Amino acid sequence: MSETLLSGLGPVIGPATRLVVLGSFPSVASLAAQQYYAHPRNHFWPIVGALLGVDLPALPYAERIEAVRERGLGIWDVYAQCRREGSLDAAIEDAQLNDLAGLRLRLPRLEAFAHNGGESARAMRLTASLGVAVHRLPSTSPANASWSFERKLAAWRAVFAQHGLA
Repeated sequence: MSETLLSGLGPVIGPATRLVVLGSFPSVASLAAQQYYAHPRNHFWPIVGALLGVDLPALPYAERIEAVRERGLGIWDVYAQCRREGSLDAAIEDAQLNDLAGLRLRLPRLEAFAHNGGESARAMRLTASLGVAVHRLPSTSPANASWSFERKLAAWRAVFAQHGLA
């Protein structure tokens, strides 16, 4: 176990946010870059870009963030802090939750939370108590190799379409 307590990234939200995708905790690459889903093999940006009709992977990070905000998508993580060696969710220890209830109060147009992967989905009982729809999505992580890109895209499309984002 890591002796260092790691801190995650702040929420990506805006006044139009209708759907918030919740990961578990940023990868080593994401923490180093201070950017969500910075690992080059993570499917998050290609999937979200395909659904929103924007070539997000080709854009600088600040423009990606602006594009998702404008379209009503938020991004955050379930955990605010944890100890972890490497990037695998299975290595997360001493996790402290983000203030998801407080986030809900800040987003009057919020319709749903979508958990990106199994570790994030462990907080579904909490998000389900916040008065919005809750979805479990297949992880976009390269560690989720049992799901093809196309299969992940189809699952994500169903949720995005339900909330007017695809």
